Amino acid sequence: MLASTAVFFAVGGSAAELTATQAIEGDAASGPQLVTPVRSKFSSAPSDGESGMSVVSLQSASRSHYRVVPVAVVPRFLPVGVAPERGLQVRTILAARAVSAAFPEIHEIGGVRPDALRWHPDGLALDVMIPNPSSAAGIALGNAIVAYALKNADRFGLQDAIWRGTYYTPSGSQAGGYGHYDHVHLTTTGGGYPTGGEVYVR
Repeated sequence: MLASTAVFFAVGGSAAELTATQAIEGDAASGPQLVTPVRSKFSSAPSDGESGMSVVSLQSASRSHYRVVPVAVVPRFLPVGVAPERGLQVRTILAARAVSAAFPEIHEIGGVRPDALRWHPDGLALDVMIPNPSSAAGIALGNAIVAYALKNADRFGLQDAIWRGTYYTPSGSQAGGYGHYDHVHLTTTGGGYPTGGEVYVR
């Protein structure tokens, strides 16, 4: 027995709809039947490129049935990264997970902590700790993370990045007196606190 359902993805404020087919367990002899879904009314496809990350809310008609969607249509999910996510806002979580996935050599990312400025306490900022930060490899890694964050600025809601005395924004950079020689600081626009239904995708 087959029944259709729609899987809705909300990506960056726009909605995209996929028509998917659910396989509902039949008799023991035939087992579940899987049918390839057909794309329909898809206003903007979520990016599955290495630099394309997005927050996705997933809704389904029923949680008790199998939903079958080809891998090529469904974006790859981002697992929890190395940053503690408690207290982080959704765009900050997305940035943390994306950096963790793109840079496996990063083993520590700080998030919410007490601070005189609101960025860390409000879940808007990350400290991406760089291994051997004064070495050539460490500096190159920090530079790569800043470039990656700027490349994904719209997706992450990136407000700024700070690394090795330079303050970066999506519209340019300014050198001098900003510190941050052992970690890359990233600030996002937040996007609100998670409600528990968020799914983060590449």
